[in-house]
Amino acid sequence: MGIIQIGTAFNIDLEFEIAEFHKRLLAYIIDFVMLIIFLFSMKYVMYNEFVLNWDESVGMDILIISLPMLLYSLLTELWFNGQTLGKKIMAIRVISLEGGEPTFGQFILRWVTRFFEWPFFFGYIAFSTASVMVYIFVTGMLGIAVVIIISVTNKNQRLGDMIAGTVVVNTKSALTLADTVFMQIDKTDYKVMFPQVMRLSDRDINTIKGVLIQAGKRNNYDMCHRVSMKIKEVLQIQSDMHVDQFLEKLLADYNYLATKE
Repeated sequence: MGIIQIGTAFNIDLEFEIAEFHKRLLAYIIDFVMLIIFLFSMKYVMYNEFVLNWDESVGMDILIISLPMLLYSLLTELWFNGQTLGKKIMAIRVISLEGGEPTFGQFILRWVTRFFEWPFFFGYIAFSTASVMVYIFVTGMLGIAVVIIISVTNKNQRLGDMIAGTVVVNTKSALTLADTVFMQIDKTDYKVMFPQVMRLSDRDINTIKGVLIQAGKRNNYDMCHRVSMKIKEVLQIQSDMHVDQFLEKLLADYNYLATKE
């Protein structure tokens, strides 16, 4: 299992386990099968249950079937913080090589390059077993090139990862709110201690969250100390709080203030 170190804005290297090839392949197959099931199901409903005429319903076919298939990987990775349903099941996710969640632009670049790997944007194929088998065969042939690229790159990146500056890593559990920068602040009388936190970028906040998670797993708070010193210097904050408590308070203040804007 490979390890990748990713530098952050605070000059801290976070370590991530690169997703094993078989996990990526299984995630791909899961997503592929789900889309094939979606394709067959929707075709059956449209042309058998509603008895629509193909020549007169191409536009509806594209809107209801092709478009969701086309946007599937982009929207799921955006909504689920770097995970399609297949990746979620296999406990892997996409992260940025700059640390934290990829930007919208990076997700777009990953998605655009799927045109060369996964021809689902031609989704309105004829409703027949033969055409679907040909479709799967073509996709499989294109997938061989993807396998070769992933196997020869140091970070197990496919073409889209290299262009977008992303990598697929393991995650120990399914995505929850704990995997994001968001916290539920229930106190109606919550007191903000560090309003300066809003000067930090979303990527900075993601980095703080990642540092806290890794520090808790390793019971080593040296990274927290270094990040805390950097933040205090940049934001000109004075605090005697323990480093992990200080960073957690920053996250809480950020979440509270962000929801009030």
